[in-house]
Amino acid sequence: MRNLITDVTGLKIGHAEDVRLGSGATAIIFDKPAVASIDVRGGGPGTRETALLDPAQTVEGIDAITLSGGSAFGLDAASGVQAWLKEEGRGFAVRTARVPIVPAAILFDLLSGGDKEWGRYPPYRELGYAAAAAAGIDFALGSFGAGTGATTVNCKGGIGSASALTPEGHVVGALAAVNAAGSVVIDRGPWFWAVPFERDGEFGGRGWPAIFPATALEPVTKGSPRESTTLVVVATDAILSKAQAKRLAVMAQSGLSRAIYPVHTPLDGDVVFTASTGRKPLADPLLGFTTLGTIAANVVARAIARGVFQATALPFAGGLPSWKDQFQR
Repeated sequence: MRNLITDVTGLKIGHAEDVRLGSGATAIIFDKPAVASIDVRGGGPGTRETALLDPAQTVEGIDAITLSGGSAFGLDAASGVQAWLKEEGRGFAVRTARVPIVPAAILFDLLSGGDKEWGRYPPYRELGYAAAAAAGIDFALGSFGAGTGATTVNCKGGIGSASALTPEGHVVGALAAVNAAGSVVIDRGPWFWAVPFERDGEFGGRGWPAIFPATALEPVTKGSPRESTTLVVVATDAILSKAQAKRLAVMAQSGLSRAIYPVHTPLDGDVVFTASTGRKPLADPLLGFTTLGTIAANVVARAIARGVFQATALPFAGGLPSWKDQFQR
C-alpha cells in the first residue's frame, strides 16, 4: 500500500501541466472498462459525459476519467484522453466502431496566475493526451496535473490521494483536486479539519488546536462565484453494480464535509466520481457495502488534506502561499 488511489488494482494516473500556463490536467485510466457513477453537490459544476453515469443509462463501463483546470475550456482535456485511448484500441463497441467513454470535470484556475492568453484554441486537449500517455502506478501529489493552479481561500490547493483496506480485504482509494471556495485548515491553520482521519502524519501530524479558536466556525470563502471546485475520484476493487457505485459516491461526499469548511456552496462545483475495477465480491452486500462507503468517506477527507499539505505555490507575483510556506519552517 503506497497510500495512493493506484493501490486499487486496475487503474493508472497520469498528470500533465504547464507551469507558464499555471494549469494542467489529470487522467485516470482504467485497464478495462470500469463500472462508475457520480454525485454532484456543488452549485457550479462543469462536467462532460456524466449523464451516462446515471444507473438508468445504457453504458455500463467507462475507459477513463479526466480532471482538468481551465474552467469550461478544460473540458477539452477529455478529448485528448479519448484520442490516446482510441490509439490504444479502447472504447465502447458499436459494430466496427469504438468510442472511448471519458467522463470529465473541471475546476476554475483562470485567475490563479500564469499566461492564459493561449490564442484561438486552449491547450487542454494536448495536456489531456499527455496526461493519459504518462499514466502509471506512481504519480506526484501537490501542484501537478489538475491541481497545478488549484487554490483554497487561504492556502494553495493541489492533487491529493489516499487509500485504505477494508476489514473484508477490499482496497478503496481516492484522488482529489482541491480548489475549494472554503478552507481545509481550521481558522488560519495549521490544523486540518480532516485531522481525526489522519494516518501516520500524512499531512503534518499537527492534531487539533490546544484551544479551539473562537473564529474557527466563521465561514470564510473566496467570495466570488464560479472560482472554486473540489473534484474527487473514488475507486475500489470491490465488485459493484452501477447503482451501488452511485450510492458509494453519495456516501463518499461526506469526506468533503469532513475536510472542507464551508463546503458544497453555490460557489463550488464539487463532484465525486466513483469507479469499481471489479476484482473481489462483497461478502455482505449491505453491511459490507456500508463499511466500504464509510471508509471511502474517510479516505476522501485524507486525500483532500494531503492535496493542500503537498502543494507548492506557483512562481508568480501575488500567488497564494502554500501550507508549507506558512507553517513548515
